[in-house]
Amino acid sequence: MSKDSPEALRRVVIRFAGDSGDGMQLTGERFTSQAAVLGNDLATMPDFPAEIRAPRGTLPGVSSFQIQIADHDILTPGDHPDVLVAMNPAALKANLGDLRPGGTLIVNTDEFTPRNLAKVGYDHNPLEGDALADWTLHTVAMAKLTLGAVESAGVSKKDGERAKNMFALGLVCWMFARPTDETEQSIRAKFAKAPQVAEANLLAFRAGWNYGETTEAFATRYQVARARLAPGTYRQISGNRALAQGLVAASQLSGLPLVLGSYPITPASDILHELSKLADLGVTTMQVEDEIAAISAAIGASLGGALAVTSTSGPGLSLKSEALGLAVMVEIPLVLVDVQRGGPSTGLPTRTEQSDLLQAVYGRNGESPVPVIAASSPADAFDSALEAARIAITYRTPVILLSDGAIGNGVEPWRIPALADLDPIEPDYVTEVSVRTKYQPYARDPHTLARAMTLPGTPGATHRLGGLEKANGSGAISYDAANHDLMVRLRHERIAGIEVPDAVVDDPSGVADLLVVGWGSSAGPIGEACRLLRETGVHVAHLHLRHLNPFPANLGHLLGSYHRVVAPEMNLGQLAQMLRATYLVDVTPITKVRGESFTSVELAHAFNQAREGTLGVHEGGKAAAARAQIIARPRVLQEEMA
Repeated sequence: MSKDSPEALRRVVIRFAGDSGDGMQLTGERFTSQAAVLGNDLATMPDFPAEIRAPRGTLPGVSSFQIQIADHDILTPGDHPDVLVAMNPAALKANLGDLRPGGTLIVNTDEFTPRNLAKVGYDHNPLEGDALADWTLHTVAMAKLTLGAVESAGVSKKDGERAKNMFALGLVCWMFARPTDETEQSIRAKFAKAPQVAEANLLAFRAGWNYGETTEAFATRYQVARARLAPGTYRQISGNRALAQGLVAASQLSGLPLVLGSYPITPASDILHELSKLADLGVTTMQVEDEIAAISAAIGASLGGALAVTSTSGPGLSLKSEALGLAVMVEIPLVLVDVQRGGPSTGLPTRTEQSDLLQAVYGRNGESPVPVIAASSPADAFDSALEAARIAITYRTPVILLSDGAIGNGVEPWRIPALADLDPIEPDYVTEVSVRTKYQPYARDPHTLARAMTLPGTPGATHRLGGLEKANGSGAISYDAANHDLMVRLRHERIAGIEVPDAVVDDPSGVADLLVVGWGSSAGPIGEACRLLRETGVHVAHLHLRHLNPFPANLGHLLGSYHRVVAPEMNLGQLAQMLRATYLVDVTPITKVRGESFTSVELAHAFNQAREGTLGVHEGGKAAAARAQIIARPRVLQEEMA
C-alpha cells in the first residue's frame, strides 16, 4: 500500500513511552480523543510513576500510555503493542520486551546520549548494530526537528523542546490516517492562556504530521475503520469519571443532594476532582484533613438527608473501617468507593490490584455486614455506582463499591443513557409522625428489613443514634443479651436478603466443562481469553460477578454445574476462598500480583491447563522465580545459623 492509499487494519495497539515529564499521558489522551471522534472502539492503559518528580531518564521515571483501537468490539487495551514510541533510552528498555516481534519501533534519537544510556545500564547504543533487528526501527531526531519547527513561535528552548510529544503525536496520527482538526482545537483550548505555547505545540504537531508525509522512511499508512457499536450517543470516559457521573445520576433519580467527603488518594482522587465541578447539580464536595474525617463527614451528610459518598483506595479503606462500623450500627445509606491499588500499606500507588476484597467483605469488628459490588470496566462504573446508591438508599446500609486502578484510569466508549430510561430511587423517608405514638427509628420495612428514616427537624421524630447497641424498634440504648442477638441477626438478614440479579453464564456452546468466574477489571482479559479459545474450537464458559456480598441466589447451582471452576484474580485467591467457603465447591485460583492486569494470552494458556487438569496456582515465569527465591531464602538462613 502507498501513502495515498492506507492499508486497512482491524485493530492496532499503540504505546507512547517516555520520561514522566515528556507528556506521554497527554499524548495518549489526545490520540484517544481522535479515535473516539472517528468512532473506533477503544480501550486505554495509562501507566505512570508514583513519585511526583521521578528521576529524569531513569527506569522508575518512565511513563507510558497504551491504547488499542479497533473496528469491532474489544475488551482490553491489548496484550502487546504493535507500535512503540520511545522518547528516551529508559522508555526503550522498560517497554521493548512488550513490543510484539515484527512490531514498529519509533525512537527519539536525541535522547540517546552516553549519559542517558549509562543511567539505564546500556553499555552501548542499542540503536546501532542489530540489537533491534526483530522490529521495524524508525529513528527520528524529534527534539531537533521540534526546535526547528517551533522557532517562529518565539518560545524558549526549554518550552520548545517540551513540545516534542506533539511531534510524536503528529507522526503517529499521520501513520494511522487520523484527522488533525480535533487535536488542533484541543491544543488551542488547553493552552488558551499561553498563546505562544499553544502555537509551539501546534507547530510541533504539524511538523510530526509533515515528517511522516515527506520522509521516505515511512512508506505505509494504516486505517482503522469505525466500529459497529449499538446505536446511541457515545463519549469516551474513564472509570473514575463514569463512577462520578453514576453517583450524580443516582442523586437526580432519588431527589437527594449528593455530598462527597473525601481525602485525596491515588488512584481515587479524580472522583473528587470530577464531582467538585458539579455544584450546579446539587453536588457538595468536602476535601477534608484525613480519611477518618472524610467518612465521618459523609455519615453526618447521610443523617442530614443527603446521598452520602466517600471515596478512597485500600489504605484509606483501612482507616475508615471504625467509622464504617458506626454506619452499620446506625443503619444509614452510604456509598464507600474503593479504587484498589497494589498493597499493603502505601504499596504501589499507581498500579492496579484486586487485593481489597476480603477487607471489604470482612474488614470490621463485630458482626458488621455490608453489601459489596464491583465494577468490571470504565463504562460499567456508571451502572455500578447507580446500583450501589440504589442498594444503600433502599436497604439503609453502607455499600462498598470496588473499582481499581485499571478501571479508574482506563478509558473506553460509554453509551450515554437517557435519564428517563433509568428507574427512580425512592428514599421513602418518614415525613409525618403521629403525636399519639412515639417515633420508632428502628421500625422495619417487612420486605427489606430497612429501618425508618426521617429528615432532621421532622415534627415528633426526635430520636437518638450512636454506636452503642440499639433496641429494635425504639432505638434506645440496650445491653440486653436477647436484643443484641436479635439485632445482630437482623443486620445480617437485611444484607443477605438484598435482591440482586441472578448470575448469567456466557457459554455459547452449552457443552463447556470449564467455568471461569471473575470479578472487577479481570472481565476484559477473561472475555478476550475466552474468545481466543472459542476461535480454536475450545469450549469455555465465563461468569462475571458484580455482586460479591450477597452473592446471586443461583450462584451455587451454577458453580456445581461445571466439572472444573477457576477464578482469575489480581490477588492470591480471595474470591476463590470465598466461593470455596460458601458453596463447598473446588475453585482453583489463577493469581497475579505484579501491579499489572492479566493478558488474554496468559489466561487462555491457564484455562487450557485447567481443562487438562494440570493447573495449580498460575504464575508467570518471573513471579514463579521470585516465589522460589522467597521460599528458598529461609532455608539458606537456617543452614547459615546451624
